[in-house]
Amino acid sequence: MIAATIGKTFLKTFNEKTGKNYSAKEFFEMEYFECFYNHPKYMQWVTNSPFVQMKAGQKPELLKSNERKEKLNDLHNKIDEGECDASIAIGFPASELKEFATTSGLVTDITSTTEKDDIYFSWIGGGLGVGVAGGYSIYFDEPEILFDIYKGWHEYRNLLNDSSLHSMRGNQINTWNGQWLSLYYNKYFREDFDFTHLQNRNAISVSEKLIEVNTINWSDLFFEISNKYSKKTVIGYVYSLGQTNKTLGFFPFYFEKAETLKKYYTVLFGEQAAISEAKDYQSLFGIHVKRACELGSIGLQALEPKDLRKYFGNDSNLKLLKPKTGNDEEKNIKSLQKDYENIITYRTYKTWLLAMITKNKEESLEYTAEVAKALHEYRDKASKNDRKNLIDKELLSAKSKKQFLDALVAIVKEVEQDSLQVFKTLRDKVHLMSAEDFGYFVVLLKFDYAYAERERN
Repeated sequence: MIAATIGKTFLKTFNEKTGKNYSAKEFFEMEYFECFYNHPKYMQWVTNSPFVQMKAGQKPELLKSNERKEKLNDLHNKIDEGECDASIAIGFPASELKEFATTSGLVTDITSTTEKDDIYFSWIGGGLGVGVAGGYSIYFDEPEILFDIYKGWHEYRNLLNDSSLHSMRGNQINTWNGQWLSLYYNKYFREDFDFTHLQNRNAISVSEKLIEVNTINWSDLFFEISNKYSKKTVIGYVYSLGQTNKTLGFFPFYFEKAETLKKYYTVLFGEQAAISEAKDYQSLFGIHVKRACELGSIGLQALEPKDLRKYFGNDSNLKLLKPKTGNDEEKNIKSLQKDYENIITYRTYKTWLLAMITKNKEESLEYTAEVAKALHEYRDKASKNDRKNLIDKELLSAKSKKQFLDALVAIVKEVEQDSLQVFKTLRDKVHLMSAEDFGYFVVLLKFDYAYAERERN
């Protein structure tokens, strides 16, 4: 099972980096059990495992040290007896004999042998999954990432053992792993981070009754990992273990694509904006993790910004007009914040669309803005709304190149001589575009048209 494979990859790296020579069982006893289970609050809850099977009157938080060791010995005994269902080995199928197998898929009746070490490896690997929003986790088959996840185990344990955080929720190790990697790979990571810092990053949420780790969006994690692996492709296994186990499969994560988007944002809007607005624009990237996996790889296409598709093939557009301010200061602050969010959305959409247009990217950076300006000049010379409607309802709402070019013909017939070349060049460019590139191009032009209107008012 993949958890065992991940555990093997990690332990090899761990032994190399620490100078230890632990076997899987030794690591499980000396490191894993001591960190995960030998405390009043567990870091991981494995259904039906010896660690969660309580005798009458027992509760995990009330167990004594000798009782926790007894449960460890129960696990050892079951492994020695050859048991290896889902309650004993992480990610394995549930027991047919105990009629738990409704949670299992692709179960075979072919007899196979499971080494005892593989079971311990599966536990180790089970603690290295990275939880992301959408109910899924990821195993990254990359030794350095796995070792960095391990570094975060003790940070989570410290939070659980902190007497001032008595309502801190346990059993969130995979969720914590995602937040830890995001924190650890951040360019401004500090070894002396504190609880307040975690709250400010929205890694932790606090209510009257509970403190818990928030699940990170896969795209936010993607950008942070790219800080360290900007030129690397890492294979990730996307899965969900629960009432029903789900496997989406193995996918390449192209972390260099995050750097591509950062580069375009910097070129378009300046280095200072790319740095100061990073948290805001990066949070807009990324479709649902399940949909991302359906694409076959995690890269530029999977990073499509939220809600972008609703602007394709219709006359919907971003609202980018400058807000009007008055004497109500509180209302002014809200209006300015909303305006900032609209501008970040525009910049995020433009960055991704430009990155997706496959030909002449560098040449295209300001091209749509120039065309948008020419369209406004054409529109302003009309006394009625016919030109405005032609642009909004036909040209920028076109679902195909033919519809776009038909609308463009009508514009060319009326345009002034000094703007004629702009539209003829536009016609030639669109004619040579692929259908996919055209789809991105016309939406980008629509957004630049909306932004140009903002600048003219």
